[in-house]
Amino acid sequence: MHLDEKTLSSELAYQAKIFRVTKDTAQLENGAEVRRDVVHHSGGVCVVPLTDKNTVLMVKQYRYPMHEITLEIPAGKLEAGEDPSECGLRELREEAGRTCGKYTSLGKLYPTPAYDTEIIYMYLAEELSEPEEQNLDEGELLDVTEIPLEEAVQMVMDGKIPDAKTQLALLKTWFILKGK
Repeated sequence: MHLDEKTLSSELAYQAKIFRVTKDTAQLENGAEVRRDVVHHSGGVCVVPLTDKNTVLMVKQYRYPMHEITLEIPAGKLEAGEDPSECGLRELREEAGRTCGKYTSLGKLYPTPAYDTEIIYMYLAEELSEPEEQNLDEGELLDVTEIPLEEAVQMVMDGKIPDAKTQLALLKTWFILKGK
């Protein structure tokens, strides 16, 4: 098949807590062999919690690799075999302390398809419950903040929200709501 690459071998290079890295040898359609380093990740979900006031519940948290506090929508890692939809509902409860009456898929994204298998599933949560206590994972520290959707979208456009999953999910939400 045109543009296809066939895996000839795969060797574990590194095993971490939330991902593993393999060194693969692949064969191109012209017969040439190339090395491909691949990060294998179980994937994740993110949720846009939209209130009846047209505000979004967002989380501020320190992201160690970036050495900064980021503003993101609630999100989390998929556990092995976990349904993405259920994972999103779990993260909504854990991080924002909410449940929802309406839950819509916004599709999926590949954050870095050149070397990473991660897929992030995006959801829009509406008809939110009253706030309950957060149930954060051990070592997870974050603050919930409420921002008008229009302001959050402008922050994306102004480069003030650099997180890719948050950008895309907010823009998709904006587009869907403006299409109504």
